[in-house]
Amino acid sequence: MTRAEQLRAIWTPRSVAVIGASANPQSLGRAVFANLLFAGYSGCVYPVNMKARSVLGVRAYPRVTDIPDDIDLAVVLVPAGFVPQVLKDAGRKGVRGAIVISAGFKEVGGEGIELEQQLEVIAQTYEMAIVGPNCFGAINTDPNVSLNATFSRNFPLAGKIAFISQSGAVGVSALEYAAGEKIGFSKFVSIGNKVDVHENDLLEILADDPMTEVILLYLEALENPKEFVNLALKISEKKPILAVKSGRTKEGAKAAASHTGALSGSDEAYDSLFAQCGVLRVETLEELFRYGIAFANQPLPRGPRVAIVTNAGGPGIMATDAAVRHKLDLASLEPKTKTILKSDLPSTVSLKNPIDLIGDADESRYQLAMQAVLADENVDGVIVICVPQMATNLESMSSTIVKQARFSDKPVFAVYMATGDIQKSLQILEEAHIPHYRFPEDAVRAMGAMVRYDRWRKRPRTEVKHFDDVQPDKVRAIIEKARSEKRRFLPEPEAYEILSAYGLPMSRTKLVHDEKAAVAAATEIGFPVAMKIVSPNIVHKVDVGGVILNLCSESAVRHAFSELMGQVKAATQDVPIWGVLIQEMVLGGKETILGMKRDPLFGGLLMFGLGGIYVEVFKDVTFRIAPIRELSARSMIERIKGIELLKGFRGEPPCDLDAIAQSLLRLSQLVTDFPEIEEMDINPLIVLPAGSGARVVDARILIGD
Repeated sequence: MTRAEQLRAIWTPRSVAVIGASANPQSLGRAVFANLLFAGYSGCVYPVNMKARSVLGVRAYPRVTDIPDDIDLAVVLVPAGFVPQVLKDAGRKGVRGAIVISAGFKEVGGEGIELEQQLEVIAQTYEMAIVGPNCFGAINTDPNVSLNATFSRNFPLAGKIAFISQSGAVGVSALEYAAGEKIGFSKFVSIGNKVDVHENDLLEILADDPMTEVILLYLEALENPKEFVNLALKISEKKPILAVKSGRTKEGAKAAASHTGALSGSDEAYDSLFAQCGVLRVETLEELFRYGIAFANQPLPRGPRVAIVTNAGGPGIMATDAAVRHKLDLASLEPKTKTILKSDLPSTVSLKNPIDLIGDADESRYQLAMQAVLADENVDGVIVICVPQMATNLESMSSTIVKQARFSDKPVFAVYMATGDIQKSLQILEEAHIPHYRFPEDAVRAMGAMVRYDRWRKRPRTEVKHFDDVQPDKVRAIIEKARSEKRRFLPEPEAYEILSAYGLPMSRTKLVHDEKAAVAAATEIGFPVAMKIVSPNIVHKVDVGGVILNLCSESAVRHAFSELMGQVKAATQDVPIWGVLIQEMVLGGKETILGMKRDPLFGGLLMFGLGGIYVEVFKDVTFRIAPIRELSARSMIERIKGIELLKGFRGEPPCDLDAIAQSLLRLSQLVTDFPEIEEMDINPLIVLPAGSGARVVDARILIGD
């Protein structure tokens, strides 16, 4: 039996057995059975209860194996200790799918963990798709199915939005919220502890589901991030995926051996993952649904140019400020649009964008303005704001907005800054699939999300770049030598050899062991030079006086050698000293940082940002999960706040951004090829003016045990 066939038993079962159905009005078993019975389910539903003769007038069976007909789906609501046995019975019966609503598994620890492990074995043994345990259930609003296998008080309206929730409580709240806001769903599922069925399984089904146009996710963790990326990349090309990921903060994080380790965490990994595969991450459940409504009901804007039509100046300014923050452009209206507005509207009306129709505007004035801006080639989307005045008829206003939007292929959002009895007005908008919002900022954020998604869909396509000029054998030998010596930290000479083996641009260096060799190396490299202590036990060289810069003569090198050795010996006790590194001083350019931390779930997490002291002060960095594509390398560079410093600020020459991108791509290949590398900092990578390349000036690498 294929996985798709198993999962079809969850979404479109021909028959359902509710194991634990009860006649007790207060029980979840009764609630689930009643929902299946009274929501219009198109198949057959059977209550299973050891003691009851019937539930809600339907004959009950002691065990699922006693049911004379075939069963596709079992919904289980018995105490946790009984779940393995009833699932084995279901497996022997030939049941293809199960939803285990029962709690008391790994979420409670101890015996619950062992019980959940039994469920995993049962799923494999009987080729049964198991949702849960500790979940809320599943819903399919397709009128040909009408499945409500939850204990929700509400059966949602049919719609184009599918919602997957890892949390049962969030699922309950979502259905309550959707009922109040009249939000329709195509599918809903709460996946709970994910013993078998997880988000990737469901995404595969939803990818080709004709009833679903938008996918919403509430996640606490991903089961298989790499598979998720591949699926989301494919799906996002045709359907938007929006996600709330909880657990953003990482309190009490321990100090790491690298800047990357200190600045990165699981939340940065999720941000990177979502950015790479086109998933729009949002902050709150309210945003999740507000955006979902917009995507499900309006065409995508062709660009970021928005027109704002309002009858009040303040809300228009609020919308303008929000548009700028969310990277939308105020559309520059065509001359002919301004001519139409000027000829048909009162002279007191502002013809600039936002178009302020002033307080006494009625629906006819809105009609003229909307008709003009929707016809304007410079406008990609329209936000209509109405602050009700004495003469405002909101029902007529809604009809006007609907009429104008109906003949346009541009998204139209309505903002009614009103309270009281406005349900009829909102109903007119909802029936015509016009999203409506209470405040201007909400509408702008939703429009901005649509623009970001459309921009992602239209992005240039690039692949993961593979370099053939690398020397993995050299890297492997260095790592094996360090492991044989039970070392995790690789001092600079080893780090430089590894980076050089993968083609990163290196500054000139030489390892020496005495003052005479130091002078000779400095003369060969060329002044000025830097001098650094090299020890497998010293990670932070500056802290022990192990770095001296800008040595411009032979005498300065002689003096610095003895000074450096004295400082290090005074600050440390009996640490092995491998020697002293003489390094060219790379003059000019900008300091940047490249780094990597190995995340246990995601693998290599790459970092880029402004380097040197800036990384500690401003923490202006971006992350991506290796391996990265060429476009991702460019995106990492472009998305730091200090990008203008690299592009050339106040007459300074632009930096060699190509050299940074190539370095990121080579680093990506290195850390992908060698999962033994746990953490790495290249700080700084000095980037020279465009066309002049870059140089690695300092690096530290930490390998796994």
